[in-house]
Amino acid sequence: MSMNRKQKSQKDKKADPAKTLSIKRFVITYLVLMTLFFLLIAMKPIQNIIDLNGLYTKTIIFITVKILDIMGLSCTCQGSVITISGISLDVKFGCNGLEAVMIYTVGIISFPATWKKKFLGIIAGFIVLQTINIIRIVALAYSCIYFKNFFEYIHIYIAEGIMIAVALGIYIYWIGYAKEGP
Repeated sequence: MSMNRKQKSQKDKKADPAKTLSIKRFVITYLVLMTLFFLLIAMKPIQNIIDLNGLYTKTIIFITVKILDIMGLSCTCQGSVITISGISLDVKFGCNGLEAVMIYTVGIISFPATWKKKFLGIIAGFIVLQTINIIRIVALAYSCIYFKNFFEYIHIYIAEGIMIAVALGIYIYWIGYAKEGP
């Protein structure tokens, strides 16, 4: 009996080859897809055909400006810059939410799940991330006007932290959903 427990204990200590292969596959797939996505938005020849980052940013800026107008803050936008009360906010890659969506989407695509669950996770995550991101940009615009001395701290520590926490939270939630039955 004690010999049987000892053998089980030794088996438990050995790494499951299927899990190790699965983790390696996840990491390799993730790195390859992230590289491809970053090349897709960064390469000039592709940008000359379609500037995905530019289009994405302009859409986020347009929606944000409309919300700020509805809230009574008169503002304008040109390209990636929102001008409000004489202050200019430049919404660049990383602040427009595209990077968070890319990281989240590639994580889902790389994870072993059905394509239906991946598709639902990507759509739901996109909606949640962009809703939070637009609220974040609106809040940053307010902080730039009313809490100008704290803007950098709010932007770098609070706003970025919220986006990271939300992205990680919905990814973990999606993993739980993806691991459920069909």
